Amino acid sequence: MNPDIGDKAPDFDLPAAGPAADMGRVRLSALAKPVVLFFYPKDDTSGCTAEAIDFTAALPDFEKLGAEVIGMSPDP
Repeated sequence: MNPDIGDKAPDFDLPAAGPAADMGRVRLSALAKPVVLFFYPKDDTSGCTAEAIDFTAALPDFEKLGAEVIGMSPDP
């Protein structure tokens, strides 16, 4: 799959982690709002931490647009 910016993401259902762990699971279609997905390869690395910090800093801008921001990693 080679998605382009703006393409609709396929639905997924995954366990929530970190600050969102109390959600239990995250299902994309259940969010019913625009979603910004960002992917990072490994937790607790300098590059990935910097990326997450940048998305956190931009969170108010995404919230003004009514969007949810979700970071995804293959880490368990």
